[in-house]
Amino acid sequence: MELTLLGTGAPDGLPRPECPCAACATARGTRSRAATALLVDDALLLDLTPGAVFAAARAGHSLTGVRQVLLTHPHDGPAMELPAGLPPAGRVPDGRELTLISGHRVRAVPMDAPGTGYEVTASEGARLLYLPPGAAPSGLTDRVAQPYDMVVGDVVGRPDTVARLRAVEAIGPTTEIIAVHLDHDAPPGAELDRRLAAAGARAVPDGTTLVVGEYHSVPEVPRRTLVTGGARSGKSVEAERRLETFPEVVYVATGGGREGDAEWAARIGLHRERRPAAWRTEETCELVELLESDGPPLLIDCLSLWLTDAMDRVAAWDDAAWSNGGEKALRERTAELVAAVRGTRRTVVAVTNETGSGVVPATAAGRRFRDELGRLNVAFADECEQVLMVVAGQVLTLRG
Repeated sequence: MELTLLGTGAPDGLPRPECPCAACATARGTRSRAATALLVDDALLLDLTPGAVFAAARAGHSLTGVRQVLLTHPHDGPAMELPAGLPPAGRVPDGRELTLISGHRVRAVPMDAPGTGYEVTASEGARLLYLPPGAAPSGLTDRVAQPYDMVVGDVVGRPDTVARLRAVEAIGPTTEIIAVHLDHDAPPGAELDRRLAAAGARAVPDGTTLVVGEYHSVPEVPRRTLVTGGARSGKSVEAERRLETFPEVVYVATGGGREGDAEWAARIGLHRERRPAAWRTEETCELVELLESDGPPLLIDCLSLWLTDAMDRVAAWDDAAWSNGGEKALRERTAELVAAVRGTRRTVVAVTNETGSGVVPATAAGRRFRDELGRLNVAFADECEQVLMVVAGQVLTLRG
């Protein structure tokens, strides 16, 4: 089954008309995107958009052989003129299945938002799932018998869609995930590619033709990632994005609770509101045991609070205790953590604070913490396939 993406953008396209934002200002050339529309084997058109005939021609295709035009979502604005020769466009009721003269079988998939998804099966058995903007399949509870060969949908706007499909094995290790409906809230250029790769997905330029079911190297998700940055840089948000398409995640909060601290409670509340409901939280600094066990991905937030706890345990803040075995005990504890990271079989994303770039701490204990956190960051990063630094919400790739 051959799929041509006539457009890959949001319904308003990218750049949006008259929008002054930075994303729209840089959406030029191959980064500009028409509203998403898919042409399947020159016989089925999924979503009718302005300029579809010319988009097909630029991609080396024609719409003259199209036998069915299906819409996935309500189209706002003035009525669109139907190009000559195309059959009337319409939406199929949820659950209904069509068999086209071309041999394709199309089933309408119910969504959790206004719109209809379409499952397309070719005569040779290749299976495609196409989803409307801002929507995910509803009622996903039972595991499917066979994963899709390709899923095309709103990965940036609804990353939980990928998580839901993975949970029921509708997305498998070889499923190709293509991001469409890209709007100006999606990061441009290389940053978009990096964020999608964390989900095992990718974006392609308008006019790209893909073969559904053909082997394609799926973007490899790094197994161990360290996210560093200064205070309030956006590093925790970035770490959460790395795992937002996984159906299960254990969020490891190393800070625990602070009774009577209203500001700390407010921060914890904001973190919990951001996280998907399916994520499980564990408040612990016993990271070695978690890393050595099997289970879903771990998000560790953060190493600096883990180090604070580790230094508390060996009384490292006291100069005498530090000299009388405290330093050795801390080194052993950090070595155990680093060894566990090296040997873990789980997907791990850890957050830490970048240190040493600002004012020198005024106390010996403060300087000791800064030095030990720097050493821990270096050792932990050495065991990670990917290391990211977040500055003002922008991500710099240091490794991977």
